Amino acid sequence: MDLKTYFRRLADYHAWATRRLLDAHLMELSDEQWHHDAGLFFGSVHGTVNHLLVADHIWYGRFAEQRSLQLPLDSELHADRRELREALLAAVDRWAGWIDRLAPARFDGALAYTRNQGIAVEVPFAPTLGHVFNHGTHHRGQLSAALTSMGLAGPELDWVYQLREATAAR
Repeated sequence: MDLKTYFRRLADYHAWATRRLLDAHLMELSDEQWHHDAGLFFGSVHGTVNHLLVADHIWYGRFAEQRSLQLPLDSELHADRRELREALLAAVDRWAGWIDRLAPARFDGALAYTRNQGIAVEVPFAPTLGHVFNHGTHHRGQLSAALTSMGLAGPELDWVYQLREATAAR
């Protein structure tokens, strides 16, 4: 499998897993559960979902728009959870179309951007794109654990489940 196909599948998984998690029990949480410090890196479910959106905006800007957003990682982009849900779903959905437009040779290149601290960096393109999707997986895992700690079932988020669904749909 070529890298473009691989990353397109990762983008599909990124969107699928995010949607699946948001559509599980997250939107049903009480306001107290949504905002309670659950011991996550960004504190609450609310803080972590906002961070997922912030990170997606930062990385998409770097990759697809050649711009470096200077946005604190704990920014609250949406106070309302339904607005936050819709914004995050729109953000994760845009990766697949962007990857479709890439030339296969692009995956062998580099990505140059400026970090939040104003430091210019250059990193390998393909592994850094892999980081974007891995980062989402990391925080979705935290959110799934938070649901479990609240006595709610977290959804199955393993990539193989999405691959089986995609294969069955063909």
